[in-house]
Amino acid sequence: MRILIVEDEKKLSAALQKLLQQERYETDAVGTGPDGLDYALTQNYDAVILDVMLPGMDGFEVLRRMREQKVGTPVLMLTARGGLEDRVRGLTGGADYYLPKPFETPELMACLKAITRRGDAAPRMSLAAGDVELSEEDAKLRCTATGKEIRLGAREYQLMELFLRNPGQILPRETIQERVWGYDSEAEYNSLEVYVSFLRKKLTFLGSGVKLKAARGLGYSLEVEA
Repeated sequence: MRILIVEDEKKLSAALQKLLQQERYETDAVGTGPDGLDYALTQNYDAVILDVMLPGMDGFEVLRRMREQKVGTPVLMLTARGGLEDRVRGLTGGADYYLPKPFETPELMACLKAITRRGDAAPRMSLAAGDVELSEEDAKLRCTATGKEIRLGAREYQLMELFLRNPGQILPRETIQERVWGYDSEAEYNSLEVYVSFLRKKLTFLGSGVKLKAARGLGYSLEVEA
């Protein structure tokens, strides 16, 4: 299960990451409103922990834009602004729960489990481009033209998901590494090339017309052949 933490207090963000990782959640953490919105719109998460007071764009605006773009990811608003007006604004704006700071760890975990449980009943989604589709339910990449399918590893899935959410766009190497390996990753410099190679081989195995193309000095793009 993947959780996005949008919190500009570095100590709290780090504490939340440690807590959630101990509970076997995968986490991404960003510290600004625009970054939070970008991650929420371009990647799949099971829940978002969203602060209100954020640099660049406040949490209410991040939430509004998420819902405007039809992103239904459960949102737990975690903030020092616990007044009635703010709570009502958050809940009516599409938040699933509003938890004021300071909070107790058991309450946070209970709220998080409640909103992610609520999302379990929702149908699993798939991403598609050209003749391939990626299933969130079983992490399989399928070719609709040949009927073949193959399961992706965790890192392959994240990488393919990013490409499918941005078809035809050249994604800079730095952006891909940040999204898939994280800000503080110690991944080797050639890790991206290795995983792109893995995905290319799997696309070839599927018999797909979709290609992962390198733009020299820029990055990679997913292209659908006519």
